[in-house]
Amino acid sequence: MLANDIHHLHVPTSPTVTGDPRAGGAAFVAVSRPDLDQDAYRTTIERVTVDGAVRWTSGDRDSSPVLSPDGRSLAFLRSVDDEHGAPHPQLAVAPVDGGEARVVTALPLGAGAPVWSPDSTRVAVTARFPEPGRYGSAVPGSDRRPAPNAEAPRLITRLDFHVNGTGYLLDKPQQLVVVDVTDRAATPVDAALTSTPCSLSAPAWYPDGAALVVAAPRDLGERETHDEDLYRVDATDGTVELAVRTEGSVSAVTVADDGTVLYVGASHLDGRLVGEPEGLWAAAPDSEPVRLTARETVDVASAPVLHGTDALVAVLDRGTVGVRRVPVAAASPLQLDELPTVLGGHLVVSGFDVDGDVLVATAATTDSPGEVHLVDLTAAAGATGATGATDGTDTDTDTTAPVVLTDYAAPLRTEASAPGVRRIEELTGTSADGTPVHGWLVLPEGDGPHPVLRVVHGGPFGQDTWAFFDEAQVYASAGYAVVIGNPRGSGGYGLEHGRAVIGAMGTVDVDDVLALLDAALQRPDLDSSRVGIMGGSYGGFMTSWVAAHHGERFVAAWSERAVNAWDSFAGSSDIGWFFADAYVGADPEEQRRRSPLTYADQVTIPFMVAHSEEDWRCPIEQGQRQFVALKRAGVDASFLVFPGEGHELSRSGRPQHRVQRFEHILAWWATHLPVTPVA
Repeated sequence: MLANDIHHLHVPTSPTVTGDPRAGGAAFVAVSRPDLDQDAYRTTIERVTVDGAVRWTSGDRDSSPVLSPDGRSLAFLRSVDDEHGAPHPQLAVAPVDGGEARVVTALPLGAGAPVWSPDSTRVAVTARFPEPGRYGSAVPGSDRRPAPNAEAPRLITRLDFHVNGTGYLLDKPQQLVVVDVTDRAATPVDAALTSTPCSLSAPAWYPDGAALVVAAPRDLGERETHDEDLYRVDATDGTVELAVRTEGSVSAVTVADDGTVLYVGASHLDGRLVGEPEGLWAAAPDSEPVRLTARETVDVASAPVLHGTDALVAVLDRGTVGVRRVPVAAASPLQLDELPTVLGGHLVVSGFDVDGDVLVATAATTDSPGEVHLVDLTAAAGATGATGATDGTDTDTDTTAPVVLTDYAAPLRTEASAPGVRRIEELTGTSADGTPVHGWLVLPEGDGPHPVLRVVHGGPFGQDTWAFFDEAQVYASAGYAVVIGNPRGSGGYGLEHGRAVIGAMGTVDVDDVLALLDAALQRPDLDSSRVGIMGGSYGGFMTSWVAAHHGERFVAAWSERAVNAWDSFAGSSDIGWFFADAYVGADPEEQRRRSPLTYADQVTIPFMVAHSEEDWRCPIEQGQRQFVALKRAGVDASFLVFPGEGHELSRSGRPQHRVQRFEHILAWWATHLPVTPVA
């Protein structure tokens, strides 16, 4: 895979299923494809059966399909240009057995993912509603619609006023919208059911269809808070009342037939806001919520889907994301090795759905950025796979092998400029204090010895995985051996591992990053004298730190969208007002001691600072300050700035910018770490 092959990355998401796709049923998925000619992403909805995938909707900007409970209709989002030419995702509904889709909303800033009512007559979505005179809306008493740079000033009195990727929050609260889709002649809905002073999220219907449950900030956002509770919203008049008081945050909700509310969320009772795994909770009617999964070993990564008396959830585990089974009536929180595996192995599940005894999931593997997998739950229930380890051992399970229904990765093998997928091998090192470090090596073609790139992931509470990784594939195709992995601070290895860097950034995490590299460099096909380091976000922090403290081990560094200075990050990042204190502490001197910027004058190797102009997570001042400090110290430093991009450039930025980024990276390493050694 070369830089300009990203248009071959066809990624399915949002699976929804009716019946068995092997026997007359079908799954529907949204498939995203980068379009380099249009410099945009095309998303289509495809129907998947045992015979493969075929396009089902006509739009090039259709996403988030969800089948109605009766299996007769499909709700999805279709991007529609408003009267001023601005595109917004609107709710659309189409009959599964054929017929034109109807767009049933005209929401000013578009709709979120659809949620069907139990009787298949209504669909709920969340939507943001702008203050008059903002985001293309008219000024009160006028038809004038100010351009973004001509809007009235914002008066901000709270810390939680913006977030990366969404922008300002308080002037466009997210509300609940309910649409009756039975009247084909109805005018598209443009108004909200609710009018709360805060944003609502994660809607789910109660079984009787009379109300929904939503997540909202504690006390309906009366003040800044990291805690969320669950509220009951009357589906007729939109009145809101507290339903469940939680221990912290909420990310996804499902309601069982008996009214038990199942939700995924993290506890904040110990006062820690970072490095906290999410768990599955159950709140029976008129009862306090009970945690069903153990905080020490289980990190849940999906909404629960009910199957019989169990809830199925996606769970992180040592560089994988598989589907596990959790008994809803569990008497105490269950550890990871007590949760039977439904879909496991070396894959990363991005979404799944269940109908009857059939589970359909979208998942990335070592060879594909995403395929549709089918699991027969009756067969899986009889398998012996309930294994999961947090002690450094392998986690392959004996579950029934899934049926893979698609081959979206075929163009990578047959049409790419550098066809094929470079092989990935598991790697384990031992840190300075004896802690095992887990990771992988992605290898180029040929015998070597190959130059090496140590690529560090973001987070820090994220994870590298077994899944196809476009960055590692591009670098390996260019001739570099790529070392990736999960130092302490990463997710998927238990609570203690994830929290090891709180108050200790730049210590054991550095030891782990270097230990995994050392393990790789024991191989004769890698060249230990030709090594570069790079990473983004927290990985950029680590790159900046390591370049200053262990620069003799590397020939050059590429630090992207990094945290370089905790003191200014605390006041400029969308999450800085709590994140810096949570990981580093509030003491200004300690923040400076833990900031790579403080040690910029110790850097002696060539150093690239890469940043995006509209990054609100790690604002561009983080890159500017680092670049200026490096240049003033006499370092061979460069500053690469991407206009119009945010923190997610490498994953979802404009396709052309993603290609250009790869080209700059490869040019940087070709200069400082050429694949063919200079004689």
